[in-house]
Amino acid sequence: MSLFDQIKFDENGLVAAITRDADNGEVLMMAWMNREALEKTVATGKVHYWSRSRRALWMKGESSGHVQTVRQIRLDCDGDALLIDVEQEGAACHTGRRSCFYTVVEGEGLRLEGEKTADAASLYARTDILDALYHVIQERRRNPSEKSYVASLYARGLDKILGKIGEEATETAVAGKGGNRDEIVSETADLFFHTLVLLGHYDLPPERVYAELRRRFGFSGIEEKEGRGKKG
Repeated sequence: MSLFDQIKFDENGLVAAITRDADNGEVLMMAWMNREALEKTVATGKVHYWSRSRRALWMKGESSGHVQTVRQIRLDCDGDALLIDVEQEGAACHTGRRSCFYTVVEGEGLRLEGEKTADAASLYARTDILDALYHVIQERRRNPSEKSYVASLYARGLDKILGKIGEEATETAVAGKGGNRDEIVSETADLFFHTLVLLGHYDLPPERVYAELRRRFGFSGIEEKEGRGKKG
């Protein structure tokens, strides 16, 4: 009996995949697979997933080295979920924790459990720094603390975030006028950072911006702007 004949992929061609530590049964993470991701997982013995935000196939640990080696794959009775037992290298969660399920619900409150087993920044040492920053920003938004600058921005609302972007854009322009290269780099970094905070407010991953830039690549800037003007 073929595995693929038994799986009930949803209307988007995806199936839920729950990954746990093969040695102690700890649930590490939940993500999505399409047929290609599952085929790659079976063929290579390394867990692959499908990113809904980036609309791309990815192998766990491809950049960080925190790979998941398959021990066993189980299919649930309804055929619409997978349970994958793995040998986990390092941390499964992008925050640096062993498991993504580190937030404990206590009544109407939340408590964080467990220490980080890896430096979150190291997980992205070989990936795009904007993606790394975005992940950290999203964690600060979802798990705010009094010491978090990002959390304070979200607590003060969208107008505060937009105000900071305007402020940083002005400072970047001033630095550009002044011609000091170090200041230009510093102010541009501030502008990028606060723009990522805005994207996080709307749950828009940087990949959406990358995709738009890819779409425009190769077109004349003048033609592209004229095309946008005609949409209305």
